[in-house]
Amino acid sequence: MSLETKTNLNETTVNKLQELIRANIDSYNGFHESAEEIDDSKLTALFKQLGDERSAMASELQKFVEFNGKEAEDDGSVAAKTHRIWINIRAKINGGDPYVILIEAERGEDHIKEAYEEVLKETAGSAMNDVLTAQYVKVKAGHDKVRDLRDAYKNN
Repeated sequence: MSLETKTNLNETTVNKLQELIRANIDSYNGFHESAEEIDDSKLTALFKQLGDERSAMASELQKFVEFNGKEAEDDGSVAAKTHRIWINIRAKINGGDPYVILIEAERGEDHIKEAYEEVLKETAGSAMNDVLTAQYVKVKAGHDKVRDLRDAYKNN
C-alpha cells in the first residue's frame, strides 16, 4: 500500500471529496437563490458572500479530484434543488420574511456542516485533512452566523 498524497488519493477520499463538492455547490446555489428572495439588504450581502465562499471551496476540491485523474462533480444534488424550490415557495408565501428564509438557510447549513464532519471522520489521516479541516472551520463559522441571525430575527 502506497502512502496517500494529494496527487495520489485513494478512491474513498476522492469519492468523499466529490460529496463535498456537491454539498458546496448546493450551498452556493441555496445562498444565491435565497439572496434574491430575501427582503433585507444586509442578509442579501451576507448570503452572496457565503455562497461565493462555498463556490471557492468547491473549486478547490475540484482541483484535487482532477489532480487525481478523475472528473470532478460540477452539479449539486436533486435533494438540494427540491429544498431550494421549498425556500422559494415559503419566501413568496411569507413575503421574503428574513426569519423564514433564515430557518431554511440554517437547515441547509446543518446539512453541509454534518457532511464535513462525516467526511473528516471517514478520511481521518488523509492527505486532504489539512484542506478539509480549514474548509470545515469556514463552514462552521457560516453555520453559526446563520443560526445566530435566525435567532436574532426571531426576536424582532
